[in-house]
Amino acid sequence: MVEEAEAPATREDSPRAIYVPYWRRAFASKAFVVGLVMFSALALLAALAPVIAPFDPAVQDLSSGLLPPSPEHILGTDQLGRDIFTRMLYAARTDLRIAIFASIIPFIVGVSLGIVAGFCGGWFDAIISRITDTVIAFPFYVIVIALVFAVGVGERGIYVAFALVGWIGYYRVMRVATRALRSSGWVEAARGAGMPVPRILARQLLPNVLPQALVLLMTEILLIMVAVVTLSYLGLGVQPPTPDWGTMISDGQSFITTKWWISAIPGFAVVYVGISLSLIADGLGDAWRVQ
Repeated sequence: MVEEAEAPATREDSPRAIYVPYWRRAFASKAFVVGLVMFSALALLAALAPVIAPFDPAVQDLSSGLLPPSPEHILGTDQLGRDIFTRMLYAARTDLRIAIFASIIPFIVGVSLGIVAGFCGGWFDAIISRITDTVIAFPFYVIVIALVFAVGVGERGIYVAFALVGWIGYYRVMRVATRALRSSGWVEAARGAGMPVPRILARQLLPNVLPQALVLLMTEILLIMVAVVTLSYLGLGVQPPTPDWGTMISDGQSFITTKWWISAIPGFAVVYVGISLSLIADGLGDAWRVQ
């Protein structure tokens, strides 16, 4: 996570005047469009899983275990005879849902605290900055695993863990960006006109710094996705029989030399999500830098 950030070009326009050309530039970026199409395609397949999945993801058929890909089972079956293609679709529903929902609270908290601290400074900025310095002194996965152990394994533990530590990156970026803008002429003019501080933050500063948070959001969703898969692989995340890519990778590791696709296919899915979100983030970043 970055401490410093370039100060974006600013303007005293309405949020619409800022975001309309911003999104036009984003959709003009090939990286953004390709990433959005890739991610949307996977999200659509996940949403339609109950309709297009050929089997029940939890039903076991021990007589059909470890079958290779075939017309009946497109991606084969696992050791318990469950259809891998079906479980892949339902696992996408699980992992995408957790990654997106777990990023909402950290995004709101981090952006809010970063803007307030960057604009007001003083004791509030000092306290929050000391908290963030303390948290980032520990390895990320160590903190997350410790929190999951403390709160309890499963989805609830994941949500609580990321709500407690996931806001740090947003705070640092928003604080630096806001500090670079708080002495701008248009902010001083708003102060001189008697505009209340909450309105300055919401109407003047937030539209100018939020795109940077959106770029970071794509990266954070990917980070949470990888963390969810890792926790599930270790048995601390999504619990069976709920399909999850991490659990599928773990279940297939005993057969990696003979039935490699059982672990490789969910691994490829994680890489696919990573590429799509990285392309979206690159496109958003390019759109914001080109002013």
